Amino acid sequence: MLDTAIQEQLKAYLERLEQPIQLITSLDDSGNSEQMRELTNEIAALSDQVSVVKSNDSELVPSFRVAPLNNSEQRGIARFAGLPMGHEFTSLVLALLQMGGYPPKVDASVIEQIRNLPGDYEFETFISLSCHNCPDVVQALNLMAAVNSRVKHTMIDGAMFQDIVESRQIMAVPTVYLNGAEFGAGRMTIEEILAKLDTGAAAREAEKISAQAPYDVLIVGGGPAGSAAAVYAARKGIRTGILAERFGGQVMDTVGIENFISVQETEGPKLVAQLEQHVKSYEVDIMNLQRAESLTPAATPGGYAEVRTASGAVLKAKSVILSTGARWRELNVPGEQEYRGKGVAYCPHCDGPLFKGKRVAVVGGGNSGVEAAIDLAGIVGHVTLIEFGPELRADAVLQRKLASLPNVVILKNAQTMEVLGDGNKVNGLVYKNRDTDENSRLDLEGIFVQIGLLPNTDWLKGTLNLSKMGEIEVDSRGQTSATGIFAAGDCTTVPYKQIIIAMGEGAKASLGAFDYLIRSSAPA
Repeated sequence: MLDTAIQEQLKAYLERLEQPIQLITSLDDSGNSEQMRELTNEIAALSDQVSVVKSNDSELVPSFRVAPLNNSEQRGIARFAGLPMGHEFTSLVLALLQMGGYPPKVDASVIEQIRNLPGDYEFETFISLSCHNCPDVVQALNLMAAVNSRVKHTMIDGAMFQDIVESRQIMAVPTVYLNGAEFGAGRMTIEEILAKLDTGAAAREAEKISAQAPYDVLIVGGGPAGSAAAVYAARKGIRTGILAERFGGQVMDTVGIENFISVQETEGPKLVAQLEQHVKSYEVDIMNLQRAESLTPAATPGGYAEVRTASGAVLKAKSVILSTGARWRELNVPGEQEYRGKGVAYCPHCDGPLFKGKRVAVVGGGNSGVEAAIDLAGIVGHVTLIEFGPELRADAVLQRKLASLPNVVILKNAQTMEVLGDGNKVNGLVYKNRDTDENSRLDLEGIFVQIGLLPNTDWLKGTLNLSKMGEIEVDSRGQTSATGIFAAGDCTTVPYKQIIIAMGEGAKASLGAFDYLIRSSAPA
C-alpha cells in the first residue's frame, strides 16, 4: 500500500519513538478491512517498536487505534475509522510519534491547558480524504488525546461510513462531535478548540495582550500580505506585532497553488506553515485568534493608534498595517444561512465526496466555479452550473472541458433566488431566468457557492476611505486616508488578488510604514 519512498520516510520517523506502540485493529472480511490490515502490517514491519494487535474493541469496522504498549503516562485514545491516506497520512504519522512519546511541537502553555481540562471528552471528526482543512482538526484532537487520558478522538472517513453520515445528516467536513453532540464544523486549530472548551481562556488572553507595550508597527491580519509586512518590519529592527483572527487567512482554504513564482506546485496549508516559520524566525509577536473590532488612528503624527479586539484587548502602535484579506462572497438569499453546512457549501474539494452520486449545483461561472463543476462531475451524479451573466467568465480551456462532460448542465443569465430545504438539509434551489423573469426550481442535495471574495473591512467603515466594493483605498506606498495607517493585500483597492501580489504589497506597506516612522520621529 505504501510505496518504497514513503516507507523509507516513515521508517526514519519511527526511529524517533521513545516507547513501543500498538496498532489495535477492529476488522472484518471486507475489502476496506483488508486494506487497513495491509497498512497496519506494513507500518509494523518498519519498526520493532510497533506491533499489531487484533482486538475488535470498536463498533466502527474497519478501524484501528494507536496506543502505547505501556501506557504509564495515561494517554487517551486516537482512533482512525478509515484509511488515513492522502491529506490524512500526516495525521497518522504524528499520532504514531506522539503516542510513542515524541513531544508535540506546541507551546508549553498549550500542553498545560490541555492537561488541565476538566471532565471527559469523546470527540469524533468526520472527514474526507480530499479535504485539506480536515488534517488540522484531526491532528489537534489526536494531540489532545496524546496529552490527556480523558480525551478520546476518532477520525471517521465519511465516504467509508456513509450510513453514519446519512443518519447524522452530515454535509460538510470537517464536522466534529463532542460526547455525541455537534461541537463545530470547518477548520479549527488546537487553540480554537481549547478556547471553546476553556471558557475563561479568551479573557485571560485579552488581558495578556492588553499588557503588551506599544508597537512600532502593528499588523492586523496574518495572510501573505501580513506575513511579508512582518518580515520586512522585523528586519528593520523595530518592535513588530501581528494580530490575526487566523494566521494564513484565506490561503489556508486554498488547495492547489501553481502560480507562486519559484515554487512550481504547493498547497495553501503548506505555504502558510512556511510563512509562519519565516515570521517566527524574527522577533515578531504573533497574537492569533484575535479579531480586530475597531481602529482609532493617532490624533497627531508620531502618536499612537489604537486597535481594539472583539475579546476586549486594546493594542497601541505608532503605525498600523491592515492586511485583513477577504472571505467567500455569499449569495445573500433566503435559506442560505439556514442550510449552511447542511447542503450549502463553499469548498468543493472538502465537501464534494459527501455528495457522491447526488445532484448538486455550482453557483458562479468564473474560474473557481467552472473548476469546481469539473471536479464535482467526477464524484456526484449531476452538476448544474448557474451563471448570473450571459456568458461564463472562466478561461476558454476550462469551458471546453466543462462542455465535454456528460453530467453537467450550464444555465446562463440565471439568478439564484432561494435555497430550499426540508428543515434539516437542502433539497432544492429556485433560480430566475433573467431573459424571461420566470422562476424555476431545481431539485438537488447540494449547492456550492463560488462567486468570488469580499474584503474583510466592515469594521473600518467610517474610519477610513473605502471603495464602493468595500476595499481600503491606498496610494502607491500603501498609505490609507489616515496618517500612520497603511494597508496591503486583498482588502485594498490594488487590482488582481493574487498571493504573490499580496506579498509584494505587504512588503511595500511595511517600507511605507518604516518611512513614516522615520519622518514622524525626526526633530522639527
